[in-house]
Amino acid sequence: MARRTEWPGGPAEPGAGFGEGAGRRGRSGTRSSGSPYSSRAEKGEPRDQRDRGEPRDPVEQARNICLRLLTGTPRTRKQLADALRKREIPDEAAEEVLSRFEDVGLIDDAAFAGAWVESRHHGRGLARRALVRELRTKGVAPSVIDDAVGQLDADQEEETARDLVARKLRSTRGLDRDKRLRRLAGMLARKGYGEGMALRVVRQALEEEGEDTEGLDEPF
Repeated sequence: MARRTEWPGGPAEPGAGFGEGAGRRGRSGTRSSGSPYSSRAEKGEPRDQRDRGEPRDPVEQARNICLRLLTGTPRTRKQLADALRKREIPDEAAEEVLSRFEDVGLIDDAAFAGAWVESRHHGRGLARRALVRELRTKGVAPSVIDDAVGQLDADQEEETARDLVARKLRSTRGLDRDKRLRRLAGMLARKGYGEGMALRVVRQALEEEGEDTEGLDEPF
């Protein structure tokens, strides 16, 4: 079981006590050269850490790193864990801080995934397959990903695909039919739409412009 450390100025409720400077140790006084704490360099701390005056306690270090990374940008637990590992924070300290942040709601992978799906689908037009791939790279658990992408159904996905094609259609005018097909279908494929849906949506859009779509049933 990971050790539990009382947070300096420990928050009684979520978010409390996380202000700048919370929990910093006093720096007054000068220690003798014979003390084991005579200099941070002698303790083997990285130079950048000494220059910023970061605390030596790994739990404090982990807490400060996570707070900086979360400022203005939600992140998953895995993203934060990877950052702590890169900074060589001990696993025990990292686990304590990450669990504490989850307890107070500063880390919420389900909320992160839901917001990601909403933003990336409506903002970039990404399909469920692309969204699943992105969330996996961010370390979101499969069950959480399934719940998040479950916000989108096949009808909504196809409607978004039609909107994407309609916006791109004008720029393909003047090209021959096959080039238009490849360009439009390729755009949908890059956004994670399946071959069958992409071909169907592009065919319908071309037919509405008077294109002969005979023979476009083959996979592109």
